[in-house]
This record gives sequence, C-alpha cells and structure tokens, in this order.
Amino acid sequence: MNKEDICFMSACDMRDKIRNQELTSLEITETLIERIEKINPIINAYCTITFDLAREMAKNADEAIKKGEKLGILHGIPTSIKDLMETKGVRTTFGSKVYENYIPERDDISVKRLKEAGIVFLGKTNTPEDGHKEMTDNLIFGVTKNPWNLERTCGGSSGGAGAAVAAGLSPLALGSDGGGSIRVPSCFCGIYGLKPNFGRIPRNIRHLAFSDLSHHGPMVRYVKDAALMLDAMAGQSYIDKNSFLQKEGSFLDALKERPKKLKIGYSLNLGFLRKINKDVEKAVLESVHKFEQFDWSVEEVKLKLKKAQKTLSFLMMSAMLHDYKPILNEWRDKLTPTLGMILDLAQKATLSDVMQAQSMRHEIEQTIYQYFQKYDILISPTTSVIAPKLVENFQADPLPMPFNLTWNPAASIPCGWTSEGVPIGMQIVGRKLDEKTVLQVSKAFEEIAPWQDKRPIYN
Repeated sequence: MNKEDICFMSACDMRDKIRNQELTSLEITETLIERIEKINPIINAYCTITFDLAREMAKNADEAIKKGEKLGILHGIPTSIKDLMETKGVRTTFGSKVYENYIPERDDISVKRLKEAGIVFLGKTNTPEDGHKEMTDNLIFGVTKNPWNLERTCGGSSGGAGAAVAAGLSPLALGSDGGGSIRVPSCFCGIYGLKPNFGRIPRNIRHLAFSDLSHHGPMVRYVKDAALMLDAMAGQSYIDKNSFLQKEGSFLDALKERPKKLKIGYSLNLGFLRKINKDVEKAVLESVHKFEQFDWSVEEVKLKLKKAQKTLSFLMMSAMLHDYKPILNEWRDKLTPTLGMILDLAQKATLSDVMQAQSMRHEIEQTIYQYFQKYDILISPTTSVIAPKLVENFQADPLPMPFNLTWNPAASIPCGWTSEGVPIGMQIVGRKLDEKTVLQVSKAFEEIAPWQDKRPIYN
C-alpha cells in the first residue's frame, strides 16, 4: 500500500489494520505527518501541530496492542481537533488575538472522550475568530484554502477541519456547528459532516453565544467513520445540562441495516431562499431521486421556514455581544473586522428584538415538528452556492441554519461536482434524536454515489 492510499484510508479500516498490526499506529501517524508537512503550507488547514505528542500516543497505542490491553474504539487513529475546543496543555486560540497564548488546563468533554477512545492527536485546525463566519481566516494564522481550488474558500467555521480531511491530512476531524459550521465546509470540501442532535455530544460551554445553538460533530470521508466517531463521543455528562443518556445503541452497528420504508420530502429553498446556483439545483434534484431505487417515497414539499437566517443571526449576535462586553473596550481594535461589525450591530438591538427572535424561533420549531409528523427525512441543498472565491464577500448561507434553531440532526454529503471540479453537497435532515436514520440514508446514498475515489492534486 502506497503512502497516499494510507492517508485516504477510512478510519474503520485503519482501526482494523492497527489492531492486527498489519499497519502500526506509528506507521500511519508518520505517513500523515509527512503529508501534512508537504500539503499544509499550501492550504493552511492546521494552525497548531502536535507531532511529538502524536508520535508518543501512537507508540503507546502499538505497545498496548502488544500487551493485550483493552482498546478503545478509536485506538491508534490519528485525529484533528478544531481550534474552538479546549485541549489540555496545547494552545487553543479560538482564532482570536484575545486568546493567542492561551494554554487550557482541561480538555473539552468531546476531546476528552476522543482521547479515552484511543485517538492519536495530530493538532488543531484553523477557524475564524470564535467561529463567527463561514470563511476560515483570522488575524493569527491567516486564511485556509479549499483543497480542490486554492482560489476558493473551504467554508467555515470548521474550515480547517474540512480542508484537513479532504486533503488526506486527517481521517477524522472534530468540528462544531452553530449555524452550518460543520455542514458548509463539508459541502465546500467534498466530505461528509454530521451535526448531531443537540445534546447528543456533551460540550464545555464557554460562551453564551454557543450555549443552545452549537453542536460538536464528526467530519470524515466515509459515513461509517462518522458513526464510529459518534459512538465514541455520545452520552450524558454532568458538566453539560443539555446532554442526555445514550439509549440508541451503536450507530456503527446501525449501518448494517437499511430502512425498508421511508418517506422523504425535499425542498430546494426551504420556503425562503430566493436564488440557487444552477449546478447545485441540478445535482441535488438528480441525487434525491436516486433514493427511489430503494423503494423509498420521494416527493417535493412546500416548507415555509420564515426568517430562519434573521432569527439565528440575531440570537447569535446578541449572545456574542454579551460574551464580549467585558473586554470590548480593550480589544475592539484587535478583533477581526467582521466580528467587530457584528458586535457594533448587536449594540443597537433592544429587548423587544430579542423576544421577537425567540418567538420566530418557536414558529420555525413548530413548522419542522409538523413536517416530521408526515415525513421521515428532509432533503435540501447544503448550500445555495458553490464555494466562493476568497476575494468575494461571502455571507452566511441560510439553508443549514434552521436546524440549529430546532436541534434536529443534519448532515452534508457530497452529491456532485461542478465543471470546475468544485464539490456540491446535499443536506440530509432527520427527526429529533434520530441520527440513526440520517446515517442510514447517508450510507445508502454513499453506496450508490461514492465520491472517495476523487482526491485533490497538488503540483
């Protein structure tokens, strides 16, 4: 097996080869480190590397196998962590000059669980300041580029994570999603990303802005790897009051089954989008009807998710102002300009505005609840556009946003490519607490429309 094939191998296959020592964790880790050293200067996916730590963890993983010790479900698998999650003893900047030299004394719960499951920690991936936008750049580490087209954005805010997976620099990546931040970069980078049901994966809540909107989740190349990663992180924690007990069994085991009957509705605009890229529209329409070969019902639906973008943006903006107010006078001139503009706008908001946004959120929740009384799955484009060029003024795409407000599990899966070779993504949304069906539908689509044979090429 050549080195590039190792870098693009599924995590599940890595796990099996590491356990039988067909490949050691250290061999895989060294191969990935070599590729990161070559490719990362081009795309800037990693902002902080932990190669010495990774080598030590990989050696320990191999030694544990030789000793016959109990192994975690991610034993020896190299993994990257988004720079919005605290990592004990490793610099965590949140993409902000405010925290440029911050070294946490604890791991985020999700990071801790990944370590307990046996990962090898490769490093931190780049993110915009406090994850506030869908283009990944900041004043510390600069811009992260799309692995498929270096003139285009990789998306955000988990853009470094998406770029790392797409470029073969990490088989598993931990991302977070407060309004599309897993799904948008997964779409633009041509990988699979899952925003689980809110509370499925517990978190350490650092800011009010992310307290009931942001979800941690896996970003991978293979659907089965997302299920494996979810198995490692899911379950209640006393630290996160929104987390809940895991009762569904193994998500990876659930992929051995395919639902016999499903009723799928699709919408290209979710009732509020005015314009969509023609390549995106064509790819999603062709893709959604492929589900009919499983004897699943597929029909277009008319949803009216009014003011979803305005609602989420306003709630996030108001909470961010609360979080930054104590340091705003001191740090205003050192913030990313777009974040500063958001905070300036938030200062003009009134209590009545906040209450109106909460009321609109309730209406959206009721609309989605009523939809899932009739349908099992909702399909839409992940984004209405293809990855914009880095020089363009890219505003947040509204299509992923409603499902942060409603907490439904939602995934982005590659469903096509433009004539320029840029990926297109399809969003798969499930009922609350039903990641199982989202993953099963994703796996079914992966089997009939695989994409993993495509790899970015760097001259």
